[in-house]
Amino acid sequence: MTQAKSRGIRIILDMVFNHTSTQHAWFREALNKESPYRQFYIWRDGEPETPPNNWRSKFGGSAWRWHAESEQYYLHLFAPEQADLNWENPAVRAELKKVCEFWADRGVDGLRLDVVNLISKDPRYPEDLDGDGRRFYTDGPRAHEFLHEMNRDVFTPRGLMTVGEMSSTSLEHCQRYAALTGSELSMTFNFHHLKVDYPGGEKWTLAKPDFVALKTLFRHWQQGMHNVAWNALFWCNHDQPRIVSRFGDEGEYRVPAAKMLAMVLHGMQGTPYIYQGEEIGMTNPHFTRITDYRDVESLNMFAELRNDGRDADELLAILASKSRDNSRTPMQWSNGDNAGFTAGEPWISLGDNYQEINVEAALTDESLGVLHLPKVNRTA
Repeated sequence: MTQAKSRGIRIILDMVFNHTSTQHAWFREALNKESPYRQFYIWRDGEPETPPNNWRSKFGGSAWRWHAESEQYYLHLFAPEQADLNWENPAVRAELKKVCEFWADRGVDGLRLDVVNLISKDPRYPEDLDGDGRRFYTDGPRAHEFLHEMNRDVFTPRGLMTVGEMSSTSLEHCQRYAALTGSELSMTFNFHHLKVDYPGGEKWTLAKPDFVALKTLFRHWQQGMHNVAWNALFWCNHDQPRIVSRFGDEGEYRVPAAKMLAMVLHGMQGTPYIYQGEEIGMTNPHFTRITDYRDVESLNMFAELRNDGRDADELLAILASKSRDNSRTPMQWSNGDNAGFTAGEPWISLGDNYQEINVEAALTDESLGVLHLPKVNRTA
């Protein structure tokens, strides 16, 4: 932290406050019905084969997991190993404020709040007769109240910059979350512009991006947030495929396409976020086997759709385009072993073009570099 600050670098930490690991000490204590930590999570009655409602996990299957010993279900909007916290419990909110204080004391300047608009659920936990349950927890009934409280008690007093990752949100809600009055968050990420290649809202299919829709969405959000709230701008993150593969070109026009996409991003009003590899125009890694993948969402999707009779080669082609693992391969520093990323064993395979697309090559030949940040930011 000291070294970063001496170089004028400020640190933003990722805070996952919607859920914890089921290996977390809180959850281990919560398995005991008599423990006060039981109320740190969301437990509901049901039968072993009959969950409390029909809500679906973001990663497939039911959003509820049966705990046989205590004969109740706990809620997990994501993986079964990621149990949702019960924000209705003031003790949970108090503990999360302590987490923020802990890191602020150590010099952290900002927080990225993971899927933070999902923290408030409809307390009735109703069946969703027309969907997967998301309308009962997305931008939920007390989400703004909870974030206002966090801002009042810790974000503003500690001078923390905050950016909220907003799942399936709306412009109207982001105008409140990231209002220039500063009562909740500093800025928000939304994902609407990254669903223009989801025909009918369906991710797991191959489709060309609708660039007219992309332009319309940018105009809608730029105009809607102007003088009202603040945008966080991005193309890539750890959950999205590489943008040059997705909206650009991987061949002859890879570098010009990547530069064009960078200028679009930096030309809008908001704070731009750059993901590792964008500087050199990294592409999707072009995996061809299901064993290449590590992402739970991708593995679950493949298994589920194979069970539905979908062709394996078709699904592998979709994963090669849409999987979150496309952005999770090691940063390509050089054409050496493991792309210069590690002397050990990478947790996932390298991109297949790391010998040509890497930092060392871009520094040697300036025409291969994509984003010269000081120049771009001065222009923007």
